[in-house]
Amino acid sequence: MKFSKLYAPTAKEAPKDASLASHKFLLRAGYAEQVGSGLYNFLPLGKRVLENIKNIVKEELDEAGAQEISMSFVTSADLWRESGRFDVYGKELLRFKDRKENDFVLSPTNEESVVALVRGKVTSYKQLPLNLYQMNTKFRDEARPRFGLLRGREFLMKDGYSFHANAEDLDREFDLME
Repeated sequence: MKFSKLYAPTAKEAPKDASLASHKFLLRAGYAEQVGSGLYNFLPLGKRVLENIKNIVKEELDEAGAQEISMSFVTSADLWRESGRFDVYGKELLRFKDRKENDFVLSPTNEESVVALVRGKVTSYKQLPLNLYQMNTKFRDEARPRFGLLRGREFLMKDGYSFHANAEDLDREFDLME
């Protein structure tokens, strides 16, 4: 594509609510656009950078033996109730009902979902360690979104979960990931 065709709207001035230099530069240079408090659209340049970062993370995790999965952004509230975090998590957990009055949440993290994913399916220690990860959209209804992309309400997060037969194996896997 020709540079003259690139969609990268720039601005001379930074938005008034942008406090970090990185936040100001991303918005002014046309990498991202703020569409609400803590909510951003990634424009073509920002999307390219984001994909490059995702590819580097994916290569490193795959090389370390982790396996990529993709879980739903919408999670049953029953899983959150089962873990005890439905009422404890607070107002950051966005809850809603579907047309049949079933309770759901927009995932701020996926511990509940990944445990449900493997529960009853790992039946032998020989299947362990099991290291799963995903890069997916998350949502936390932050009271005061700030610091640009670093503390937004909707964001891309890489979360990894590992399952082990014993503490020694957990320590080994932790050192490997570190």
